[in-house]
Amino acid sequence: MQLNWLAYAIPLFLLLIGLEYWVSRAQRKTYFRFNESIANLNVGIAERLLDLFIAGATYVFYAWLHQRFALFEIRATIWSWVALLVMTDFVWYWYHRLGHEISLFWAAHVVHHQSEDFNYTVSARITVFQAIVRTGFWSVLPIIGFPAGMVVSILLVHGLYAFFLHTRTVGKLGWLEYVLVTPSHHRVHHAVNPQYLDKNYGDVFIFWDKLFGTFAEEQEEPVYGLTKPLNSYSFLWQQFHFLLELLVAVRRTPSVVAKIRLLFGRPDGVDAGIRAELESRLLQQVPPALNRGKFRGYVVGQLVGVLVLLFVFLLLERYIPGWAQGLVAVFVLLTLINMGALLEQRRWVLHLELARLVVIWGLVYAVSGIQLLVVLAYIGGLSWWAYRASIKRHYFQYLYGRVQPVPS
Repeated sequence: MQLNWLAYAIPLFLLLIGLEYWVSRAQRKTYFRFNESIANLNVGIAERLLDLFIAGATYVFYAWLHQRFALFEIRATIWSWVALLVMTDFVWYWYHRLGHEISLFWAAHVVHHQSEDFNYTVSARITVFQAIVRTGFWSVLPIIGFPAGMVVSILLVHGLYAFFLHTRTVGKLGWLEYVLVTPSHHRVHHAVNPQYLDKNYGDVFIFWDKLFGTFAEEQEEPVYGLTKPLNSYSFLWQQFHFLLELLVAVRRTPSVVAKIRLLFGRPDGVDAGIRAELESRLLQQVPPALNRGKFRGYVVGQLVGVLVLLFVFLLLERYIPGWAQGLVAVFVLLTLINMGALLEQRRWVLHLELARLVVIWGLVYAVSGIQLLVVLAYIGGLSWWAYRASIKRHYFQYLYGRVQPVPS
């Protein structure tokens, strides 16, 4: 069988997250909070899922660029790999820096900075939009002459290194602090302390920041998140809030030139009041986090189920037909939205539960072809119509400990 061995990155990362959690508990530190960790992993799951559909296109795109426009014919040697790593990190520095300095790019990157925790789960906060933007930046590498296979391979290593930077359990690392980006440097980058803002953009080597004047050493304890906290665990709101703010701001800007300046200007040029307007229209206040065992168990159960499904999906992707891949993707995305709604205790979460059930039922029927499932689905639909009030009451009572959740 031709398996996708990259699927094993999922259990490996989960093992490392569990190890970091154990170390933090041993240090008597509270580095993990339930709602934050679930929200972080939700974003990462979506990126891994959607990356499955674009990763191949990225390789093909790089191969096309190399074949048509390569300036040099670079072969794989020790020195060419070293050169590629250094050049990849240089491109990353400017991609990352411009992701903070240009509103349009910040709309893709902001998701990575939303969490007010800082641990390995935060490294998962990468959106598919961010992956598309950085593909454009790294297009220069195959044009220089690096083969697509080398570029894709070095990007995997580059991304793996970044995972280990998102932790508070590792202190400063001596002389390595002068050469490499360390967890200490990256804690500064994620901080909202005034002296830490817009600092330490490097991903592997820290000398880019020292060279271009964006370096700051970790001194006082960092405070993490956005300068204006998001205060939402909604999967959709996390993904799209700044893009919506930017669209509203562009619509309100009179001239075409001013609109372009807004899109490619600094993010703080977007009216901060737009966020409050959108929140009042689209969001409700987030209720206190629930500590009930049933609620947490149900959310964790959904998370575990999606992770197992994603692992199998990635491992066996070559043997799964396109229509099944589409249904699985829809089910996973609905579940991620559902978990965000659960964390915010929304009333409409039950509709998502029903939609998830319909998708998984359709997938089982398509695979098995058992006609009885159609009859059972019809009976289930009638039962839902007849007893929906009772189902809602028991569902909310079981999960939230009350008959009605927060209005939404």
